Amino acid sequence: MSRAADRLEEGACVFLLAVMTGVAFVNVITRYVIRFSLAFTEELVVSLFVWLTLLGTAVAFREGSHLAFAFLVDRCPPAVRRLSVWLGAALGVALFGLLIYFGLGQIRSERMLGTTSEALAIPQWWYTAGIPAFGVVVIVRIIQGALRADRRARG
Repeated sequence: MSRAADRLEEGACVFLLAVMTGVAFVNVITRYVIRFSLAFTEELVVSLFVWLTLLGTAVAFREGSHLAFAFLVDRCPPAVRRLSVWLGAALGVALFGLLIYFGLGQIRSERMLGTTSEALAIPQWWYTAGIPAFGVVVIVRIIQGALRADRRARG
């Protein structure tokens, strides 16, 4: 069960990418067969791409494969490496904490104004809800990745 929880983002990424591919493929086929584009497909693909990006970010932080100054940090003493790990994690948590905060504010505004999507006319906040939800996942993975990097930095 723990292994499945550790790989949850990858499964969600595969699912989202399959849906995006299928929707885009249907759009291409209908564009050539009936000569009209299905507007809702672009809406779905763009919104799901935001979710996919956040889930990919979570995977990158968990695996320690995000951008880093490894060349400099790896040449520092263990104490400085550990400090840089936790400083980077704190900055990442702060960034995604702000993203969650402003995402929740955007959801509140979209609900209050009754904003709907252009093509499907569904509540816009349904799409926006992925930002704070997956932002929490990113924060959890930042902390996991920092704990793993801290163990390595100890030597």
